[in-house]
Amino acid sequence: MYQGHALRVINLFDGLVELCFDRTHSAVNKFDMQTVAELKEATDAIRKANGIRGILVSSAKENFIVGADIFEFPPLFAGQASKLAELNCSQNAVFCGFEDLAVPIVTAINGLALGGGFEMALASDYRVIAESAKVGLPEVGLGIIPGYGGTVRLPRLAGAKTAIEWIVTCKQQGAETALRTGVADRSVPITLLREAALALLVRVAESGEWRAKRAARFGPVTSEATAAVFDLAKTTAAKGTRHYPAKLAVVELIERGINMSRNDALMLENETFVRVATTGTAQALTQIFINEQAIKKKGKGYTTIACKVERAGVLGAGIMGGGIAYTSAVRGVPVVMKDIAQGALDLGIGEARRLLAKQVTQGRIGQSRADAVLSSIEPTLEFNGFDSVDVVVEAIVENLNVKKSVLADVERRVQPSTVIATNTSSLSVAELGTALVRPENFVGMHFFNPVAAMPLVEVIKGPKTCDEAAARIAGYAMAMGKTPVVVKDCPGFLVNRILTTQFVSFVTLLRDGADFRRIDQVMEDFGWPMGPAYLQDVIGMDTSNHVIEVITAGYGDRMKIGFRHAVAVMAEQKRYGQKSGAGFYRYEADANGRLQKHLAADSYALLAEIQPLGQRDFSDEEIIDRMMLPMVIEAALCLEEGIAESAAEIDMSLVLGIGFPRHFGGALKYADLVGLERILEKCAAYASLGGCYAPTERMREMARLGKRFHLL
Repeated sequence: MYQGHALRVINLFDGLVELCFDRTHSAVNKFDMQTVAELKEATDAIRKANGIRGILVSSAKENFIVGADIFEFPPLFAGQASKLAELNCSQNAVFCGFEDLAVPIVTAINGLALGGGFEMALASDYRVIAESAKVGLPEVGLGIIPGYGGTVRLPRLAGAKTAIEWIVTCKQQGAETALRTGVADRSVPITLLREAALALLVRVAESGEWRAKRAARFGPVTSEATAAVFDLAKTTAAKGTRHYPAKLAVVELIERGINMSRNDALMLENETFVRVATTGTAQALTQIFINEQAIKKKGKGYTTIACKVERAGVLGAGIMGGGIAYTSAVRGVPVVMKDIAQGALDLGIGEARRLLAKQVTQGRIGQSRADAVLSSIEPTLEFNGFDSVDVVVEAIVENLNVKKSVLADVERRVQPSTVIATNTSSLSVAELGTALVRPENFVGMHFFNPVAAMPLVEVIKGPKTCDEAAARIAGYAMAMGKTPVVVKDCPGFLVNRILTTQFVSFVTLLRDGADFRRIDQVMEDFGWPMGPAYLQDVIGMDTSNHVIEVITAGYGDRMKIGFRHAVAVMAEQKRYGQKSGAGFYRYEADANGRLQKHLAADSYALLAEIQPLGQRDFSDEEIIDRMMLPMVIEAALCLEEGIAESAAEIDMSLVLGIGFPRHFGGALKYADLVGLERILEKCAAYASLGGCYAPTERMREMARLGKRFHLL
């Protein structure tokens, strides 16, 4: 009856037809513009045919429909709002046209039905769901709202309260929940899905009962939706609305639409969808999704050019080594962990045991599984077992000469094919490699703290590192559940190099008289997980001061501080932050042993020594500009220098490695959102502050040509 590239319509029997989604040359079904266009054509074909009595909607893929094609979003969201409204309205008309066909419609949900896929199912009269299937509307996670009728049809099926919960939380819902809330009409084993859906279609086509069920969806919401429900939902959603407006917008939309007809409510949904989709947050979160897909694809490529890591060695135990060993072993790669001190080994095993106990307590793994993982970590004071490992991760003290000596020693004890990786945050991989006979098999592997929780791993290629060695470590990082980004060797590598410019900006603001608490508040309101003063306290002032010295020294006058700064003063006074009980703030443990931050009034006396002009007030805008512009410039330099290969990798490294605010998408996406011309204007205003505020010639050229860092 109809054959397209994304779906087809075939005759079944007795006037029943099947609309089957089966996207050509793809493992999944998506709702892109072509699929929507084909749905309209298929609907027209069904409407014109004679004798049609009912429609079965199905999928030939493992899943039903996984959602919209998000790669189509960026140009739409960044374009004219009026055009987006027109497009979304026309696409909604396609769904309504299908829903309005004068025959019953039954959808068989066989796997994931998310976003637009779930909205397609909601446009049916009945839904039969496989017991293993899941449904959901995850759009808020992208900074947008459902745009194909999800905010209209779901409340009319499950009630306003359930609809708000599902949409705002973005959680996938199982078959049992779908059945209980009235979203699904039947739930059956996957092997019986088609049979059950067809049986239901035959019955309702003969009885005509579907007409009353459909009519109920076209009017107002009939289930109870009290003012208290909406007040509570709005209060909850309003937390963080400044940067994530979609949550509150959904609640207000459903509240306004419950007393409307379907068509009027859909028009209101369209208006809200366009308003939210054209925000910077939606553009940034969509960009993050696209960046994540690109990095995942690249990560899979590493696994195809390097051998799989079957067994690993960790050199240096303690908290860091124990965390690395745990992260490897829990993902199925056994580890031999060596240290020269029994106490350090005990600490490392203790860290692994603690992390496993947490997994058991949270119900993520059973005790027998935890015991098996722990037994796959072999502690040793010797090099026993190192002759059979595929990789060695060195995680000893951050001292160049000590590392060189230990790396040269371990190289003599492993196979010639073993790849050796150093976990360093600031030392030169090139310099460390000079101690080795086989520098081609040597690479940096920079974990972020805490190892078990932080998703990013920088894989640093030295000047002699071969591609296979870097790929093996990247593949190993993926096997550990991490996101690897391969970068070139330079002071600070990628993330810490960019972050150091923020440290320089911070201490310069303090020198010029800013209040560190006010800086923290402004930057936390901006979206950072913690302000720079608090971050220094968490890192440790001694560690941070050392890193600042090492990294800034590598970039000459451009990053040169040139004055006695706050972090150095704190380190001199042994105010190391949380580890010593005082830094910019003071810390005391609560009843649960968690450190609580308190005002440290004496910090102001210390800082007065390095504030020649005393204290003064700064506007929020100036604090943000002075803290953010150097990060943008340094990220642009890293891209130009090929430290990382793409803007996607740079921005995702910042989001995953240091908690760069997701609603801005990374330093380069932030520049795209602000606009490069405006970025250059701001840089000019702070040119007197030094090289950190000097944009590159490439940035100037991009601004002249109207170019962006991210094409999508």
